[in-house]
Amino acid sequence: MHRPETGAAAAFLLTYLFFAIFTADAGFVSVNGTAGWLNLASELGIIAIPVGLLMISGEFDLSIGSTVGAASMIVAIGTNQFGLPIWPMIFLALVAGMLIGLCNGLAVVKTNLPSFIVTLATNFIVIGATMGFSRLIANVTSSSIIVSDSSKFVFAARWGQANISIAWWILAALLGFWVLSRTVFGNWIYATGGNLQAARGAGVPVERVKIVLFIATGFAAAFVGILQGIQWNSGNSTYGMGYVFQAPIVVVIGGILLTGGYGSVLGVVIGTALFGVISTGIFYTGWNTDWIQLFLGALLGAAVLANNYVRRLALTSR
Repeated sequence: MHRPETGAAAAFLLTYLFFAIFTADAGFVSVNGTAGWLNLASELGIIAIPVGLLMISGEFDLSIGSTVGAASMIVAIGTNQFGLPIWPMIFLALVAGMLIGLCNGLAVVKTNLPSFIVTLATNFIVIGATMGFSRLIANVTSSSIIVSDSSKFVFAARWGQANISIAWWILAALLGFWVLSRTVFGNWIYATGGNLQAARGAGVPVERVKIVLFIATGFAAAFVGILQGIQWNSGNSTYGMGYVFQAPIVVVIGGILLTGGYGSVLGVVIGTALFGVISTGIFYTGWNTDWIQLFLGALLGAAVLANNYVRRLALTSR
């Protein structure tokens, strides 16, 4: 009960068993069915892990959706409209994502405005700028991407129905676990979210912690934008807009408190996997996919109540 991912693990097990039983003949538990929900979860999971670390520090980032679309359009316009090699454009897209994160971090720590408002504003600014400049340069808001074999292998390789994004998700999870559990920076993240003033008084560079985490979320969002763009051979200004609230939802389901200072990377991974199971499982049942929102909303409400209960129980039993 001391583990923040306990509730998410129980929900994942029950949900998986539910769909496994009710879609036994439809192939949900087959290799292709498993690859399907892992593919869906992996792209969201790459973003959700740094978002989870940021939320443990007590901040939000709602600009991730527009950053995904902006990164894909940078690669698309550079390779298609200007005929530039794809790898320099990939590098430029990643730098743009980190710059968006840097601007978010500086705005939050310098103004002391709520990160929810700051990054929501950034989300609209970035998507507006992406669509405006895309129209100005190419008169489109979506464009094809000219890929190379090497970029195709790194970002769009497939083994059967499984995408390489699953491997990137695992790598991101391992990196996030190491940072949060095995480094001084991980302790700083918990301290910053747990008690900001006490952490500052103890010498924790709280402003630097927040800025670095905002840069990490921007990098991850840009990476997923590149991933999706190369997989689908096109960039689109609206890629990733669903992640604006999906990422915080799976993070909270995974056991991270909205108030910060509590949570784990494993919980985020389980919460993201649960999202993939629900989204894919409903498809295999043949139900209308509109029910996905009902499931996610119910899980979010239950997760918030369960997380608070488990945390109180854990603290009183120490």
